[in-house]
Amino acid sequence: MKRNDGTLLASDPPKPLIEGSRSSYAGEGTPVSAGPPNRPLPPTPDDDGTGTLVNRRAREERTEGTPLLGTPGSRGSTVLPDLLSQASAARTSIAHSDRSSSEEYRQAINKSTPPPLQQRQRSFVPLLPPFSQRPTPDGTSRQTNVNVNVTPTSHDVVSDTPEIRKYKKRFNSEVLCAALWGVNLLIGTENGLMLLDRSGQGKVYQLISRRRFQQMDVLEGQNILVTISGRKGRVRVYYLSWLKFKILRTEGGSDQLEKRSGWINVGDLQGAVHFKIVKYEKIKFLVIALRDSIEIYAWAPKPYHKFMAFKSFADLQHKPLLVDLTIEEGTRLKVVYGSANGFHAIDLDSSSVYDIYSPKHLQGPITPHTIVTLPNSNGMNLLLCYDNEGVYVNTYGKMMKNMVLQWGEMPTSVAYIGIGEIMGWGNKAIEIRNVETGHLDGVFMHKKAQKLKFLCERNDKVFFSSAKGGSTWQIYFMVLNKPGMANW
Repeated sequence: MKRNDGTLLASDPPKPLIEGSRSSYAGEGTPVSAGPPNRPLPPTPDDDGTGTLVNRRAREERTEGTPLLGTPGSRGSTVLPDLLSQASAARTSIAHSDRSSSEEYRQAINKSTPPPLQQRQRSFVPLLPPFSQRPTPDGTSRQTNVNVNVTPTSHDVVSDTPEIRKYKKRFNSEVLCAALWGVNLLIGTENGLMLLDRSGQGKVYQLISRRRFQQMDVLEGQNILVTISGRKGRVRVYYLSWLKFKILRTEGGSDQLEKRSGWINVGDLQGAVHFKIVKYEKIKFLVIALRDSIEIYAWAPKPYHKFMAFKSFADLQHKPLLVDLTIEEGTRLKVVYGSANGFHAIDLDSSSVYDIYSPKHLQGPITPHTIVTLPNSNGMNLLLCYDNEGVYVNTYGKMMKNMVLQWGEMPTSVAYIGIGEIMGWGNKAIEIRNVETGHLDGVFMHKKAQKLKFLCERNDKVFFSSAKGGSTWQIYFMVLNKPGMANW
């Protein structure tokens, strides 16, 4: 059965819009849907009539209404699976390699694409990783074979390998960031904030216009959306209940909420470049990287209901571009940040600042991508990704592994996915690697070179955007944790 959730397979060729439905997918200047999303938005604090937002305990996150990709009934036989190998292609058996280098990537992309795949205009083509034998828990190796017909005839055929889908909506300004609010997606662009209804047919609601949104994160339990936005790079907090009203446009007694300000700035900060929200015990810390300093705020519940200043580290020698907060052995807080010179740390107890890692083999500035606190390491071990590399060190700068994670090309985005994978988006391919070992688990080749940008992730769902000819942008998503992932 054809899906009616506003998405297409990324492999589907573009189709002309049906007359009368053009306004749903046109640029931001066109009218958006007047009705609310098909599924109610997450609960937000109610107005008690005194002008104070009353905080309510957040309910557990709902399971998404959209069926998981690859589950029975979620696909029809008229749509070819996006990530399939040619049935007649020869099965390969390449020895397992323990090296985590771009040699894996080169071996993967050098495999010839079967002619039927070349004939189809596909946005992304999956390739097997350069090893078909994977170790099992008992230490032996098992043969991995992928043999799937690309022209299925059964109505029950379901792909159990990861696939990429794209939303029909095209944006006229660059998509810079996104965050999940319940099942729906808040989207920040160069010119405004919107909500993409993922519970229905992928309709888009304009919430705020003429403001640049650089980064955002949703805290549903606190009823807030934290953003870096505006031309001055302010850290601004929006109340979700206010945004919810703008979507639903409820009648009767709602004018008061509309007239009240729906946002508040965090301090008087300007020039923010990145932030990270980390929970420690019952406290949520907001760590903010400014142009030459790092500010730390802590969330104060009602009656304050806002972030309040906690610590400040000014006049840093290396200007922060990326920031994170790790909790060592559950007790010690330490800021880790990346700059054009490397990665550094700040001990919050002693306020001492020291270097963790500086690449000596490179000349000139680097581009830090992400800081990953490795799971099951008590907050002590890190994977630091920059340029087309990644190194494993602890929070004191000691090398933990005598190896370097190396991407096949210079990625434009790198992100850690909660199921234990790290992904890199390049101009020619998307690479998926194991975060602990750096081994290449899969590659998606682009049909043509394009700029991709990671947006957000939750559990096994990953959202990213792409520029279409430099004038329009689309949003893609993929589900990684599928039954066939281990055999991919």
